[in-house]
Amino acid sequence: MNRPILSACLAIMAMAGLAGPVAAQEVVRLGTTPESYPPFTWVDAQGKLNGFEIDLADALCAQMQVKCEWVLQSWDGIIPALQEKKFDAIIASMSITDERKQVVDFSDKYYNSPAIFIGPKSETIDISPDGLKGKTVGVQVSTIHANYIEAKYKGIVTIKTYDTQENANLDLIAGRVDLLLADSVALTDGFLKSPEGADFEIKGKPFTDPLMGDGAGVAVRKGDPLGAKFSAAIKAIRDNGVYKKINDKYFAFDIYGS
Repeated sequence: MNRPILSACLAIMAMAGLAGPVAAQEVVRLGTTPESYPPFTWVDAQGKLNGFEIDLADALCAQMQVKCEWVLQSWDGIIPALQEKKFDAIIASMSITDERKQVVDFSDKYYNSPAIFIGPKSETIDISPDGLKGKTVGVQVSTIHANYIEAKYKGIVTIKTYDTQENANLDLIAGRVDLLLADSVALTDGFLKSPEGADFEIKGKPFTDPLMGDGAGVAVRKGDPLGAKFSAAIKAIRDNGVYKKINDKYFAFDIYGS
């Protein structure tokens, strides 16, 4: 073979080899739940994911210049699925708690909202150990709210746990529980504004507790530098106004919290 032609071919091949990694975009698989949790996440009739967290994740991935793909996983198995490498990160309103930090790492928070109790408008219920004595309280399993009610009211109330918040809501409607304890935004912007929630109201005041952690963050496997990349991206979109645009689409206040 003619040497100049061979050299040209080798040069083209080298350039193609260099172009490959540059052109290829890193793929980050994000785990979330298929259960309805508006306004943070829900699946529409066409099977498309919607909500604040979906839009936020799109913005974070764009900031990080990676391609993100969603993987659906039930809530009670979402951390084991992360550890089994079914996906690379969890974006599913997972609160940053000391207990969870023993098994996963977290980014900085991307939102923080208080908890509330809700119950029937027809009943006056005092949110205190005496006022809740003998009541049945529904919570979603493996949540900060389940941990809180167990720690603070065990032996005072009957605790019923549910695989999804939607199923807990249904039991409140059916009268099988007296109260629900959950995220204030998920209950007020979701359930209480729906026709099914018309007969229910907030009992007591929204509140926080150290047991409930430091807001929701992106969970990653222990030692994975991806957590720090998400933290940097969260700060960047807070600084450049992208976060506010997404926030204002869903909320009339800053969901990021203090």
